[in-house]
Amino acid sequence: MTKRFQWMVFLAALVTLIAVYFITQQMIESYANRPLPIKQVQLISPEVSVITVTPGSYQSRISAFGATEAHYSITLSAQVAGQVEQISPQFESGFRLKKGQEMLRLENSDYRAAVAAAKQQLAEAELLYLQEERQGLQAQAEWRASGLDGEPDSDLVLRVPQLASTKAAVANAQALLTSAEKDLQQSLISAPFDALVITRDVSPGSYLQSGTQVASLYSTDWVEVKVSLSDREWQSLPASENLVTGEWPVELYAVEGDGHWQGKILRVEQHLDGTTRQRSLIVGVEQPLDQQPAIYPGLFVEVSLGGRQMAELWQVPTASLSQRGDIWYVTAERTLAKFATSPAFSDENYIYITPPENLKDNPQQILLQPISSYIEGMAVAPIETVTHE
Repeated sequence: MTKRFQWMVFLAALVTLIAVYFITQQMIESYANRPLPIKQVQLISPEVSVITVTPGSYQSRISAFGATEAHYSITLSAQVAGQVEQISPQFESGFRLKKGQEMLRLENSDYRAAVAAAKQQLAEAELLYLQEERQGLQAQAEWRASGLDGEPDSDLVLRVPQLASTKAAVANAQALLTSAEKDLQQSLISAPFDALVITRDVSPGSYLQSGTQVASLYSTDWVEVKVSLSDREWQSLPASENLVTGEWPVELYAVEGDGHWQGKILRVEQHLDGTTRQRSLIVGVEQPLDQQPAIYPGLFVEVSLGGRQMAELWQVPTASLSQRGDIWYVTAERTLAKFATSPAFSDENYIYITPPENLKDNPQQILLQPISSYIEGMAVAPIETVTHE
């Protein structure tokens, strides 16, 4: 009886174990096949700094750099030979000379003798001419008194060739005198214009040949700056005839230091530079050495030139233009978009661009500092920024 009971207990335990196994397997399969929960992830749009822009009217401004040059510069040479007899105390580098002011004088006794000889030759030639003229009149009177009809067979009878010869001799003597007086005059070397002495290349006692360098001079009436402009910059300026009226505003600033001068447009070049393929205008400052501070030839300056008024432009901070020349903006759906542009003109803080046709009718939010990782269609959270001009 006991053994049978033991078997019954064993079978009951076995059945229980089998039931537990199947129940466990069913639970495992049910758990494995359950639907997985979906985690809700909240998308975060990055914040971007923007400003709102609308089309406006702005005066274009062009800035360029250049070096000042004297209106005239000359390497002065001796026109006649001779020994330097006297040098003016003002003929030193850094000194200023008035037009016609004496710089140096050559020993000119030979030239004075040549003038005297030419005067004597001219007087003799004029005397011969007068004598021949008188003899010609006498020959005409004798021909008329002879009662012969017509004209004589030869001009020699009325002394026409002899008179022409003496007249030519007078003209030659006058030319020789003019040449001798010019040589004498050129033995005194004077400033050809109001000038600044850059170098003095002779000393007292120096013997000069014709063509020997005497000095280097710069004129003091103007300094000029050649400003090369691109075709786009020319389009932002008025017509050339309006630029050279003297009323167009031009400012010059020293690149080093705080010098500031008022200038004016002197002329507009009508050809393209062979190297830069650009056309230039010439800006000048009158009486440069009398300015406060003085503006010297060779000074590197920035030229700021006001242009014409231009409408329908956006004023955009310089930082808003990407390295690839794009402007990024936020659409009505708060996503990013861009367009390529080329500024009409620029100043120190802003660029001025023509907006696309589909954007100019409504205010637009422009990114202040776009970065290279931005992509079109990217959702963003714009943060309006106030800029200070």
